[in-house]
Amino acid sequence: MKRRNFFLKSVLVPSILILALIVTACGTSNRVAAPTRGDVIVYVAAPLSGFQANGGQTVLGGARLKAAEVNAKGGLMGYRVVVEGIDDESDSDVAVSVAQQIAGDVTAGSKRILGVIGHYNSGQTLAAMEVYKDLPIVIITPTASEVSLTQKGYTNFFRINANDTVQARADAEFLVNTLKVRKVAVLHNDDPYGIGLAQAVADDLRALGSEVATQIQVAVEQSDYQKEVPQVVQAGPDAVFYAGYEVECPYLRYALTKADVNVPFLASDGCFLSATIDESNETAEGMYVSAFGPSPKSVAGDQWIKAYQDVEYRNPDTYSLNGYAAMEVLLDGAEKANSLDGQAVTNAIRGLDFDSLLGHVSYDASGDLKSPTIYIFQVQGGEFVQVFPKR
Repeated sequence: MKRRNFFLKSVLVPSILILALIVTACGTSNRVAAPTRGDVIVYVAAPLSGFQANGGQTVLGGARLKAAEVNAKGGLMGYRVVVEGIDDESDSDVAVSVAQQIAGDVTAGSKRILGVIGHYNSGQTLAAMEVYKDLPIVIITPTASEVSLTQKGYTNFFRINANDTVQARADAEFLVNTLKVRKVAVLHNDDPYGIGLAQAVADDLRALGSEVATQIQVAVEQSDYQKEVPQVVQAGPDAVFYAGYEVECPYLRYALTKADVNVPFLASDGCFLSATIDESNETAEGMYVSAFGPSPKSVAGDQWIKAYQDVEYRNPDTYSLNGYAAMEVLLDGAEKANSLDGQAVTNAIRGLDFDSLLGHVSYDASGDLKSPTIYIFQVQGGEFVQVFPKR
């Protein structure tokens, strides 16, 4: 298991921001004292290297910003929130090793640990939860959507995003009710996320009176579709749905476009990254992608974006809001409980009821949001533009 050392960024960058805020406040009646009770650790477990590094880093950036904001106001009950990013490499075996390392830290008792924001993918979350479920800390996934995650009876697990049942229904309704298609080719990659989401979409399409023209499985990271494209052409769909990641999606889009399959193309949230546009060889224009959150530009405002840039030295991207909102839930739970105890924080999170940048946050007994939202974007002028819900 490879663990990257993100200590300098996770501690020093927020500390610099905090120092700047305190210096600015000197000589005024609004000066805020720095945290004085020591550190509390929040791990962010996500792919921070490899093909999904950008997505994982956007989650980490959002979490860092929220921690920096809290620390600038005196910390979490006087504790400084320290964010430690850990790379799971988009690999389930590595994710288990990450979870075991965190479990060792919890057992050793040398660190004050509040919880984990992670993992990014459903496969890694499912694997790691077999370790986390027995730990006295809170786990909040920012993006993992596989339905069974909240059906396994975990008592310390929550997610800030919709699950794939919600996504499937929204995507199917968008295809049938908005785009008015009646015959859809459903393609997906071969991991649990792609398989489960594609089947749910196919079921919902049929329930809405649409025909599933064909269902085709491809491999994660597949880039050549000489075998699959003729199958799509033969099926004659009036739309294509793809459940998978940005490492397959742009190449599939390119192959279909070059084969003159110019019907509406809707991809799942795993494709909602800039690589889908950048790697499509200029064929992404017009395609649709569903997502678990709005664009930061549309809901966060210039001040939030500037604060993010100050902490991360880059612009917010796809899942920056998810990392930010997941950290907000964790810290608000601790504040409401007035405790760092895992069970107390878990109980408090179950009673949260507030509006975040991702939408309304309140939880059912399983750890799912009561009213999650799916957003749909279209590539227009080389950028993702929100088309649903209408703004």
